[in-house]
Amino acid sequence: MHDEPIDPFNGDPADPAAGLHDPREDDPLDPLTEVERQDVLEDLADLEIYQALLQPIGVRGLVIECEDCREPHYFDWDLLRGNLRHLLDSGRPRVHEPAYDPDPDHYVSWDYARGYADGVHDTLTEGTEDSAEE
Repeated sequence: MHDEPIDPFNGDPADPAAGLHDPREDDPLDPLTEVERQDVLEDLADLEIYQALLQPIGVRGLVIECEDCREPHYFDWDLLRGNLRHLLDSGRPRVHEPAYDPDPDHYVSWDYARGYADGVHDTLTEGTEDSAEE
């Protein structure tokens, strides 16, 4: 299993992007600070919980409002996980494009997922707290 999408032009001499140079490759790489790294690790852990809770009810991933283009970006679970791992490994986010014709009904925001997980946690611990008080 790959953490990132496979390049369909990998090794193809007719690759339309073969002659393009990514100017960011020349930029010095600033590694993530320890705080930033910890935040990404926490996001990965949260993502596992959100997927476990939401995927069985038909949620395919998360929608994130892009700060650069001010558009919603729809990420399935594996793609978002791969993007976070890439950020950990390289110190920089991946280039992104909006998903092609996603169905917004199948995606929730990060805040919605967090609230859903908190609600499930509260519901599950409600009964145990009542038992402990008796």
